[in-house]
Amino acid sequence: MTTALLLVDIQNDYFPNGRMPLDRSIDASLKAQEILQAFRAKQKQIVHVQHISTRPDATYFLPCTKGIDFHPNVQPVKQETIIKKHYPNSFKDTALLNHLTKNQIDHLIICGMMTHLCVDATVRAAYDLGFSCTVLHDACATKNLEFNNMPIPAQSVHHAFLAALQPTYANVLSVKEYLQTLGSAVAA
Repeated sequence: MTTALLLVDIQNDYFPNGRMPLDRSIDASLKAQEILQAFRAKQKQIVHVQHISTRPDATYFLPCTKGIDFHPNVQPVKQETIIKKHYPNSFKDTALLNHLTKNQIDHLIICGMMTHLCVDATVRAAYDLGFSCTVLHDACATKNLEFNNMPIPAQSVHHAFLAALQPTYANVLSVKEYLQTLGSAVAA
């Protein structure tokens, strides 16, 4: 199995002082940084996905703003791939599938923002395209939602969407659990 790390939308607008701050985005970015460093150390494929809004009513990820920049905790380096997208699904109208196919990637380690939207849409699309997926739950973040005037806390949103992904669409692990499997796979 050939694996790549897919970091979805870890961009400034999702952090404090951004246009759409998420619950525990800093904590999630530090966990994403941890897995990013591990992939860099092992010289494994890394793909950063960057959302740029094109909808006329968009309020965040606006073109030519600092909000679309990658957060300092997960800044791409020269040899890492950047995929720009305009929809929640990281595959829709992007070069992502072509890049993964060209590099013979069949397993994706996915983390990022927002668990209930872009992470969920990307994982489900990846599964439908034949990829095996692992979601690193503590390297993802989301926000409070509301349904029928009932508030839904971010932690409940996060857990519900992860529960819906596992086991059909993805294996859901913590960064620590994944790093342990990565270490044992290398040692074997």
